[in-house]
Amino acid sequence: MKYYPSGRNSRRSRGGSRYRGDRRPGGSRAGVRTPAKKTFWQRVVALFSNGKTASRPTESTGNGSPQVRPARKPESIEVTTPRLYVGNLSFEATESDLFELFNGVGQVQNAEVVSYKHNQRSKGFAFVQMLTVDEAKRAVKELHDKEFLGRKLVVSGAKSSEHHSRD
Repeated sequence: MKYYPSGRNSRRSRGGSRYRGDRRPGGSRAGVRTPAKKTFWQRVVALFSNGKTASRPTESTGNGSPQVRPARKPESIEVTTPRLYVGNLSFEATESDLFELFNGVGQVQNAEVVSYKHNQRSKGFAFVQMLTVDEAKRAVKELHDKEFLGRKLVVSGAKSSEHHSRD
């Protein structure tokens, strides 16, 4: 016959803490630092300061003072193949939209919008295969920074497999 203790200790799981969620009396988990939650007034100030303080990502320098990370410019890849990268693409853009847009510059072989597997939503970039390298260079010259469906496109040469292995 097994002995079952009575009282509060009987509800405790094996190896667990008596505090709910394994929390310690100080309000934090052992060895885990949680970021300080912004106060109501800090959120109001961030809202009215055009988001300058809240929207910029920061990195810690180790001495406690955060540094603002500079905005990343898209990497310009030289066009050496007919395959092009199209970035900053509207999420509503379809492959036929891209086909029509790039067909105005040269002959398009293929247009592929990259999307998430689980919900088929666009990731905001695509690849377009032109017929020749010259047409691809012309497409970059004419369509880079052009507004398309409400966003300025980033058009450059696509990285080849050698770029991927090096990065």
